[in-house]
Amino acid sequence: MATHDAPTEDRPSGAYADAHARSLRDPEGFWLDAARAIDWTVAPTRALDDSAAPLYRWFPDGELNTAFNCLDRHVEAGRGDAVALIHDSAMTGEVTRYTYAELTDAVARLAGALAARGVGKGDRVLVYLPMIPQAHIAMLACARLGAVHSVVFGGFAPRELASRIDDAAPDVVLTCSGGIEPKRRVEYLPAVAEALETAAHPVRTVLVHHREGFETALADADGRGGASWEDWGEAVAAAEPADCVPVRATDPLYVLYTSGTTGKPKGVVRDNGGHAVALRWTMEHIYDVGPGQAMCTASDVGWVVGHSYIVYGPLLAGATTVMYEGKPVGTPDAGAFWRLIEDHGVRSFFTAPTALRAIRRADPEGELLQAHDLSSLRHFFAAGERLDPETQRWIEGLLGMPVIDHWWQTETGWAIAANPVGLEQLPVKIGSSSVPSPGVDLVVLDGLGEPVPAGTEGNIALRLPLPPGTLPTLWRDDQRYIDSYLSAFPGHYATGDSGLVDEDGYVFVLGRTDDVINVSGHRLSTGVLEAALAAHPAVAECAVIGVADQLKGQRPSGYVVLKSGVETPEAGSEAEAALMDELRQAVRREVGPVADFRDVVVVDALPKTRSGKILRKTMRQMADGEEYAVPSTIEDPAVLEALAGVLRPAR
Repeated sequence: MATHDAPTEDRPSGAYADAHARSLRDPEGFWLDAARAIDWTVAPTRALDDSAAPLYRWFPDGELNTAFNCLDRHVEAGRGDAVALIHDSAMTGEVTRYTYAELTDAVARLAGALAARGVGKGDRVLVYLPMIPQAHIAMLACARLGAVHSVVFGGFAPRELASRIDDAAPDVVLTCSGGIEPKRRVEYLPAVAEALETAAHPVRTVLVHHREGFETALADADGRGGASWEDWGEAVAAAEPADCVPVRATDPLYVLYTSGTTGKPKGVVRDNGGHAVALRWTMEHIYDVGPGQAMCTASDVGWVVGHSYIVYGPLLAGATTVMYEGKPVGTPDAGAFWRLIEDHGVRSFFTAPTALRAIRRADPEGELLQAHDLSSLRHFFAAGERLDPETQRWIEGLLGMPVIDHWWQTETGWAIAANPVGLEQLPVKIGSSSVPSPGVDLVVLDGLGEPVPAGTEGNIALRLPLPPGTLPTLWRDDQRYIDSYLSAFPGHYATGDSGLVDEDGYVFVLGRTDDVINVSGHRLSTGVLEAALAAHPAVAECAVIGVADQLKGQRPSGYVVLKSGVETPEAGSEAEAALMDELRQAVRREVGPVADFRDVVVVDALPKTRSGKILRKTMRQMADGEEYAVPSTIEDPAVLEALAGVLRPAR
């Protein structure tokens, strides 16, 4: 039976407002105070360096080592026996635990193996691994040496991998035999080999962690791409543990690539000092997790959420991080998350709205949750895309607690807007990602860059400087950073999202600015239309796109996936006509006739990236008969293929 202890102890009222106001009024003092939670080899005396504005750097005179702050300092403080990492694999049925002492030793030994192969401060290492402990160990080993890691989502196509190799120019690639999906095994070594042969940049060494059950052996790849291919285990066994190497706070910790409009991926840079300070602050004040407490983030280390809150954040706080290799449904069922919470005593759980919609579709009544004791759970967070109000109400009803929607981006590295439950738990507003985080000066602007009144939709922008932990630039391309993010509204970072701030200061993110459609001169957010469709009791998830229309410019077209147990009506039947009419009327009630919403169809599934984002742009291109490229991040290309016949007649 799902039960809950009493809520977290009362926080001082007004604590958030005071912290946010101080962070904007006195960023120097605010962030130097926060920096005291980090161990420095040279403590910073300055917080912000604005000498090269609009490029800003944090803690310019500080030195530290991120891996030391994640691992060694907890061991030195007598907490070596505390559990640092729990790896729970639904794919293999195994659970593996590492104490802080054990994880420190594993990281130091891999760092020694990398150092023996010439990797040092500032060198790049590309990490191509699934959700296994070696991903943690690889990232932290790089940080220990002051090297820069670039994690590429496991299973990315060779061409995408090669483009990242050419941009980051790594000396070493860390990989394994492959990744395990519910219905297949993904061989990594052929992909890495092909990428090395495609890339112009030569990689010296590939270290391969062996996993059972894969066809391609290390010997099959040896020599391909001109690299030396070596066994990870043997390399580590022969290595001497490496010590932590101090680096400047402004030195890069990692480069994480996000898609670029030019086809060339954008390398988001994260520095060492600002990153450590910001994530340590968020663990206490946003996620309410501290030493000895468990946090489970159901994401992937290949995405920014995995970097921040599977790997670095929990360890900086001395907490236990739960790393889950599995899916929200089908491994084995829609009760997987509830099992994780019960088995590992999870205090804060973090997942994406698409996972919640998948669970809702498979188990709409939440019957599987009732079999688990969730008494350890204090907070449930969602981010990665917009949490539609209907799904939010559903999950809150099941859990009997507020669900904290919060909003951030690969570029920011942590929450732009959130409910800071560790500082002060604010009331939850359905559909809102709550309030701007301390350090974030958020404004909503019209197309000319002028602020709009409260409650008015516009372009969400952040006044510079951005807080610590956010991107200082793009990898080796300051001008592209300025052009991509800082030029649309001078003095501001353009988020690319549209939304509004209400009279209470709550942020409502309504969608990407390119998800706004123009119907007969009326600008409509597809997020608002989707929320109206999602409120229908038969709908599990949905997408709305703007399809080109000669008369109206664009017309909204909806695609809905029905819940498990809801029978899909036959094409042309009265039941289908009735359902379509109900969906049209739902949009008319919530949005009004201005939407002119007529086109809606039931589909089996929606095309998504592996991180759960619906591929609305690709759907629109297909519907309009435009040329399109299937994104390399797509989870299942077959879903897009199945939609082709549905999308194209709509143009």
